[in-house]
Amino acid sequence: MEDVGPKLRSTRLAQGLSVTFVAKQAGVTKGFLSLAERGKTRVSVPVLLRICDVLGITIGSLFTYPDEPIVHGGIPLYMGGVDLQEYLLTPHDEKWVQVMRTTMQPGGGSDGAYTLDAESIFVVVLQGQLSLDVGGEVRVLDTGDSTTFSARTPHNWFNPLDTESQVMWVISPPLPLVGDAKPIGNRDRG
Repeated sequence: MEDVGPKLRSTRLAQGLSVTFVAKQAGVTKGFLSLAERGKTRVSVPVLLRICDVLGITIGSLFTYPDEPIVHGGIPLYMGGVDLQEYLLTPHDEKWVQVMRTTMQPGGGSDGAYTLDAESIFVVVLQGQLSLDVGGEVRVLDTGDSTTFSARTPHNWFNPLDTESQVMWVISPPLPLVGDAKPIGNRDRG
C-alpha cells in the first residue's frame, strides 16, 4: 500500500476532489481514506476497487509494470487484501495475460468479494491451500490444484491454513491501465 496510497491521493487532488467526497462515494470514512492515502492501513480488494471507481481509474493503473522481457522475482504490487504479498510477473507490454504470484499468511486474502474488468482468471496453488468463493460456490484448492472462472463473477479468497500459502493468478486479458471512467452523478468537489 506504500506506493498505491500516494497514487490515489495524487489522482484525487488532480481531479480536485475532497477526501469527504471520495470517502462518501466509496462508502468509507474520511479517516480511513486519509490513512489509506498515506499507506498507513490495509484496504480490502472491494474497497480499493470502489475508491478506484470513484476516481474514474482502473486498479491496473496503480501498478508499476516491469519494463524488461525477463522479470526477476516480480514487481511488488498491491491490489488490496490483508496479510499477503503480491508480485507482478509479466512485463508492461504483455497484451494477452497478466500473471501475479500471491503469498498469503494464515487467514490472509481478499477480505471481501469483487469482480475485475477482465474475462477469465486461472489460479494454481503452488504451496498450501486456497479457499475460493466464486459466485457462492466454494472451491478448496490444495497444492497443485487449479481452477478457472469468469473475472466478472463476484469472488473472494483466503488461506484457510495455519501456515503460509502461495498461489499464481493468470488474468486474461490483462487488467487495463486506463478504462472508460464512469461518471458518478454530479461530482460535488467540495
